[in-house]
Amino acid sequence: MKLIIAEKPDQGSTLASIFKHKKQNGFIEVFPNEIFTKGAYVTWAIGHLCQLSAPEKYEPGWKKWSLDTLPIIPDQFQYEVTKDKAKQFNIIKKLVSDPNVTEIIHAGDAGREGELIIRNILRLTNSKKPMKRLWISSLTPNAIREGFNRLLDEQDTKSLYFEAYTRACADWIVGMNGSRLYSLLLQKKGFKDVFSVGRVQTPTLALIVKRELEIENFKSEQFWEVIAHFSVNGKKYNGKWVNDGETRVKTKEMAEKVAAFCRDKAAEINEVISERKEFLPPLLYNLSALQAEANKRYKLSPKNTLDILQKLYQRGYVSYPRSDSRYVTKEEAGSFPEILKRISQLKDYESFFPLPIESIADNKRYVNEKKVTDHYAIIPTEQIPYLDKLSTDERKIYDLVVTSLIAAHYNKSVSEYTTVTTLVDGRASFVSKGKVQLEEGWRRVLKQKERDEEPELPVLTQGEQGKTVKVDVKESQTQPPKRYTEGQLITLMKTAGKHIDDKALEKILTQTEGLGTEATRAGIITMLKDRLYIEVKKNVVYPTAKAKILIEAIGQEILASPEMTAKWEQKLKEISEGSAVPKHFMEQTKKMVLHLISSCLDHSANWTFSEEITESFIPGKQKGKRRAPTKLGACKKCDGEIVDKGTFYGCNNYQKNQCNFTISKKILGKTITQKNVKLLLSGEKTDLIEGFTNKDKSFNAKLFFDEQEKRIKFLFEESAVR
Repeated sequence: MKLIIAEKPDQGSTLASIFKHKKQNGFIEVFPNEIFTKGAYVTWAIGHLCQLSAPEKYEPGWKKWSLDTLPIIPDQFQYEVTKDKAKQFNIIKKLVSDPNVTEIIHAGDAGREGELIIRNILRLTNSKKPMKRLWISSLTPNAIREGFNRLLDEQDTKSLYFEAYTRACADWIVGMNGSRLYSLLLQKKGFKDVFSVGRVQTPTLALIVKRELEIENFKSEQFWEVIAHFSVNGKKYNGKWVNDGETRVKTKEMAEKVAAFCRDKAAEINEVISERKEFLPPLLYNLSALQAEANKRYKLSPKNTLDILQKLYQRGYVSYPRSDSRYVTKEEAGSFPEILKRISQLKDYESFFPLPIESIADNKRYVNEKKVTDHYAIIPTEQIPYLDKLSTDERKIYDLVVTSLIAAHYNKSVSEYTTVTTLVDGRASFVSKGKVQLEEGWRRVLKQKERDEEPELPVLTQGEQGKTVKVDVKESQTQPPKRYTEGQLITLMKTAGKHIDDKALEKILTQTEGLGTEATRAGIITMLKDRLYIEVKKNVVYPTAKAKILIEAIGQEILASPEMTAKWEQKLKEISEGSAVPKHFMEQTKKMVLHLISSCLDHSANWTFSEEITESFIPGKQKGKRRAPTKLGACKKCDGEIVDKGTFYGCNNYQKNQCNFTISKKILGKTITQKNVKLLLSGEKTDLIEGFTNKDKSFNAKLFFDEQEKRIKFLFEESAVR
């Protein structure tokens, strides 16, 4: 008799569903059949049934958080059963020890985490029975039957277990030591909170904080553009004045001078350059690419996308969701015609059929066995759902997967990009750019909004003459870099922080380096939210003061280096391939932690934090204790006190008499510190605050409270406005 251990209850139920069976308490009994002639038991983990033991299980003195106990490095790591999952573990243990069970089939998710979960359980049960590995990429009946008929040997996937185990132990060492180290040292600086540190989460956070600092330190500069409106033989279009390849003018006076010169002057088409560009259909999705696209289109968080994909996978509608590949094998490509035939019966997709290309089996853009890792790209299976029975979000994600496969069977999209140079009065040069789509191709399936879409230009010929009808001067200012969305954060982690733009997304995502894995990146972002390091507002990621404090303290330490973390990921990948040894990796991790402790103890005395960050810091919950708010001065409306309420300053009498006197923490882009609030409430002027921004103007000013008008006003000094 065989014992099949799945990773989750619903997966266990799906595996058993293709056989005649009977449900029991915590397992399913499968009756004898053509595959299991003596029958089988199917049971399951509930995710991670086991966890690495807490520090005090190795050494009682390690329970107390103290700098004197660092480093915490066990001689031998131990796993233990998670308390709330002990009941299911005991069911598995009883089945493992059943004398009727002669072989165990490891049926965890076909990836490193699944490998770790089931093998750890078997280690704790002290199982000595032979083991086989079920390795499938979808949960359709055909895939399940085929998988059970070609089980892998236990040794075939053991190196994946070594990688996952090494990853877990290394993360434990970095997390336990780093979190205690920075928490204790920052507490000495007055920041009473737990500062969680991690091998992947910290460099990810460092990238977010780095972008925020770029925004805060950005100095906006004004510029002007001269825009001419032309009429040539009845054809109308616009152009920007260009000088030495630059369309931006540094002074308003110069822009006005150019505009005045060009008004009502003759115009002639000096040059027309047309370039034909061909765009191949996008690659099929891996998890990162799908998370990025779902976030961009539907604002779904990476975790939501993964959870939805997991549900679709467990119901047999899509292939394995945690894939890092965007390619398929020839075998999988051979199944596409049948899958697409079934999809064509769905009303939502029938208009895309018949397909321009019958098969992509010989197309190396999609079919490349060398680029298929543990799993191929995420594709729909032959098991087609009733779309009306899917939830709204499930339907959106399923649609992305389906249309990516349909688009791969369409021809390239072809556009013509035209650049026209117009001379005004034979001297002033204006450039106009436009685009015409010549062949829609795959864009018929994947309707994409191009952010920088060029307007259509009329057909213009060199030498044509006309008139400058109107000339405008447009005032603008340079913009700071934008904060990341959650989807861009996934891409950022995938590329280890290398700068990318949207057009390069497809190319960049084919690289294998990065922070974390396909399976863990969404969880890292969720962890950063839960630990109050980031806030997500309208899909945009903001670091908190807590995040800035931690990254400021870490500074140039290797712990915050995305490039180094990416190299660690590469080493872990080599362990999974059998070309690197776990012992060497762990030795390097231990050395890094020892260096980190030594360096921080030496340099922490020199850590300094700005008043703005210090005052913005809000400690997390600490065992039910709540910090009394700092009183900043007397309320201007009642006998109450003004206190820091987190996002604003307000009266502490609000509950008592509904006093609504408040002072904003941000005025025209500048944070108002507690020190300046104290000055305002005491009737004094604030310090000079630089960098207020109102529309296109940037200015410096002091603030004061006008007692007559009962409001805060600006006090300008000479040269305050620029």
